[in-house]
Amino acid sequence: MPDQRHTLVATARQMTAAGLNRGTAGNLSVRVGGGRAGFLITPTGMDYEVLEADDIVFMHLDGRSEGRRKPSSEWRFHRDLYVGRTEAGAILHAHSPFATSLACLRRDIPAFHYMIARFGGDSLRCADYATFGTQELSDAVLLAMAARRGCLLGNHGMLVFGDDLEQALALGVELEVLCEQYWRACQLGEPVLLDAAEMATVLGKFASYGQQA
Repeated sequence: MPDQRHTLVATARQMTAAGLNRGTAGNLSVRVGGGRAGFLITPTGMDYEVLEADDIVFMHLDGRSEGRRKPSSEWRFHRDLYVGRTEAGAILHAHSPFATSLACLRRDIPAFHYMIARFGGDSLRCADYATFGTQELSDAVLLAMAARRGCLLGNHGMLVFGDDLEQALALGVELEVLCEQYWRACQLGEPVLLDAAEMATVLGKFASYGQQA
């Protein structure tokens, strides 16, 4: 776990550098493999620039935590995603500007661009609003993330998961870029949407997108 803790801190700082986060908003976690079932997560209310590896909290899947800090208040949706989505290796939540702006409109993002398919479907859903840190929010997240790797959180922000921390960060950046593009396109008119047949074709192509092992 020592190496994972250092990588988690470094990735959290990259979130700030990429413009996804400011101050103490958002959170990041990574699944712990091997004999211990659980995950490492950033602590609540700490600026990423002052984080140290020993500040990272280990969470058991039953909700118990270990460490010198309290875990992020959003640990529940991290836990529930790891339990429900075995492919989730790392989870990123941020209050990035464009994603949060659209989330405050409680607006799904439709198939205005084929890169929407990178998140597993022909749209990016916006989860219903619920108070942060609650099981109600986690339940809403699970619905919005069904067959997806990303979503918006109503009046809140964005959420993505990847195979690992590197991919989670990349997906977070990609989602924010798509939100900005959709926001800008909407300023000029109603974006022309790709139809279901084209999105099905794109989803098939994404099955072999990127560098395959």
